[in-house]
Amino acid sequence: MAAPITQISSAANPVSSPPQMVPSSTCLRCDVCCRFPDPDSPLRPYFTGPEVRQAVAAGVEADRFPSPGGGQISLVPDEQGEGFHCPAFNPVTSVCKIYEQRPLDCRLYPLVLMWNERHDEVMLGWDSKCPFMRDQVPDAIRQHADRAIEWLNSREVLAAVSNHLRLIGRFQADVAELSPLPAVTLALSRRWGKVPIHRLTLDDVSRLTAALHRSGLPEARSLAAYSAPYHYLCGTLLSYWWAELDGAFCLFVESPDGWFMPLPPLTKGPIEKPIAASFEFMRRRNGDSAVSRIENISELVASRLRPSGYRLVPKDGDYLYRAEELAALAGDRFKSQRALCNRIERMNGVAVTPYALGDRAECRKLLQRWRGQKRTGALDSLGRLLLDDALSSHEIVWSHAFDLRLSGTVVRIDGTIRAYTFGYWLTGTTWCVLLEVADRTVSGLAQYLFRDTCRAALSQGAEFINTMDDAGLPGLGLSKRSYHPVTQVQNFILTEDRGL
Repeated sequence: MAAPITQISSAANPVSSPPQMVPSSTCLRCDVCCRFPDPDSPLRPYFTGPEVRQAVAAGVEADRFPSPGGGQISLVPDEQGEGFHCPAFNPVTSVCKIYEQRPLDCRLYPLVLMWNERHDEVMLGWDSKCPFMRDQVPDAIRQHADRAIEWLNSREVLAAVSNHLRLIGRFQADVAELSPLPAVTLALSRRWGKVPIHRLTLDDVSRLTAALHRSGLPEARSLAAYSAPYHYLCGTLLSYWWAELDGAFCLFVESPDGWFMPLPPLTKGPIEKPIAASFEFMRRRNGDSAVSRIENISELVASRLRPSGYRLVPKDGDYLYRAEELAALAGDRFKSQRALCNRIERMNGVAVTPYALGDRAECRKLLQRWRGQKRTGALDSLGRLLLDDALSSHEIVWSHAFDLRLSGTVVRIDGTIRAYTFGYWLTGTTWCVLLEVADRTVSGLAQYLFRDTCRAALSQGAEFINTMDDAGLPGLGLSKRSYHPVTQVQNFILTEDRGL
């Protein structure tokens, strides 16, 4: 951090700041602030829309923000270590290059906003990870908290906080609770309702997985979206939340356009009441906007809902293949893929090994080369956007493959990683290919890696291989169809019928 300040003018930030208590000397020696162990740390700074614009104007790369409307900043790998840091932070000098324009989230620290353990009241806490914190909370800190509470209760700050639910963190046992914030709690309740809604974090992956299994949605010919890793990785670009509605686990996405559901409510029982409650939940946030919808509705669920008056619009499905066919690549229809695989088999120095965390740095270098190679090709605007979005997802996969129960493989040629892939078991008989990167200068490498993946899955009992959808990219769709899928898994988008 830089020198302490007492207030920032409204020209620099949308709201003023409480006095800063921690001295500069402490901040400059600190090895905690602005540094994070993982790329998806839930503690990375949150920026509102105006704060995003100010940060970009101050020199932070625009692609570090998943949405111009607000969100948590994307971290960068620390070149001196294994962790990550805020892109506005210089880890050598410990100085923030946007200190005068830093977001409310940072200006408040080491005070933090968080829910209490029951998730029914917002608390003001002091983060004990700050080295300025002592074993007990001194009177000086409590006095500082009183000044901050007065600031937080101002109309301007209440409006900023209530419009950005992600400024309120989860309960943390290592944060010293200083005081409840009834005015903040009331403002949030008026804005968002009283149903407790939780940010989807890595700790929730097992909860989402269990809910999916209870629902019965994952089956041999089901969608890749019926898995927790699929959605956790999407959370790098959009804010994911979950809530319990009518006994169902309901997953929501907060997008720049509004809130929607990427999955139907997950429940063992009848789904009609949870769906009605979910649309009511979205209407509170979206009004009558058409963005309120439920995606990835299976044909089985759709058949139950057709008599209920909802609108069901079909969407492109996942490509599904027989594992045995892709492992063999036999016959004339796979002649070109087989020939490309043979090129790699004739090469010396090719080694296929399981991914290890120590491979992360080399995979990162490969991804950068691969992105550059893709950019020189014929990519439309959607393709370039998806390419830009890939980096944060890959970072999370490299860091949390074990936590997400992903299996990874790397291909080395003469000791250097030239390709990698990750996937997961969607069901006991369906392997899903999550991502794949291969050096495009090595002809046949992508085909060789894909065949090796299918062979490994077949040897472990796979009947089907799911490669997800084609994201609307014609070239990708053509490539996936060239492997002769047995089907594209049918699915629908559900909306309310407004009689329009």
